[in-house]
Amino acid sequence: MQTEQPANITALITGGTRRVGLATARAFASARANLILTTRDPRSDEAIRAKQELEGLGARIELERLDPGVPDSIASLAARVAGRHPSLDALVHNASNYDPSPLETLTFSQMSDAMNVNAFGPALLTQSLRRQLEASGHPGGAGVVAMVDMHILGRPRKDLLAYSMSKAALAEAVRSLAREFAPKVRVNAVAPGVVAWPEQGSESGASFQREYLSRVPLERAGTPVDAAETVRWLALDARYTTGEIVRVDGGRWLA
Repeated sequence: MQTEQPANITALITGGTRRVGLATARAFASARANLILTTRDPRSDEAIRAKQELEGLGARIELERLDPGVPDSIASLAARVAGRHPSLDALVHNASNYDPSPLETLTFSQMSDAMNVNAFGPALLTQSLRRQLEASGHPGGAGVVAMVDMHILGRPRKDLLAYSMSKAALAEAVRSLAREFAPKVRVNAVAPGVVAWPEQGSESGASFQREYLSRVPLERAGTPVDAAETVRWLALDARYTTGEIVRVDGGRWLA
């Protein structure tokens, strides 16, 4: 259940202008947060539309460019944020690389790209913003939340080795950072099943989706809102929770 939040919460959401990232931004806007949203192109129509929508909900929006797998881009973003915000109440690692990587054609470059975007980038950005996170006055301290994947917790799928390895690394980073950042900052993760089908590729097809949902006890896909509300709860309301990975998968883990 959402609790009343103090005014002037500041949250940074990577990849916050589309799909689950945008749903997460809406959830934070409803909690009266002001948002820093990253995108690869802050001047794109998609980013501008997201900004206008969220401003309509009463949030103050800053759009920032981030290439989440490039160290210089991460350092530049952290410096800009630190220059404007002495404290940060929430950091959500949503930006992700989800490219299939069949074993027969898997390359070192694919594995490196996935690790850079999905694991190394979030860890380095969290490290770079530690001072701002520790300065949060939010009850329970600042909350860092990473988006992982329920399948990397013991339900691996074929043709996603690079992605799966990188998300597994991110899950371990969550646990390690929870120890490193305690007691001032909480670090948790959300592990969705299907909350937004891919927009292209085999997983966007009806036959794949029917087969997948046949193994979901709730017999339906989730929505971006399902994941977003769990992220918001972990970041702002779960004040005695750290180092946890919360599955949002309709029970797929059980089947």
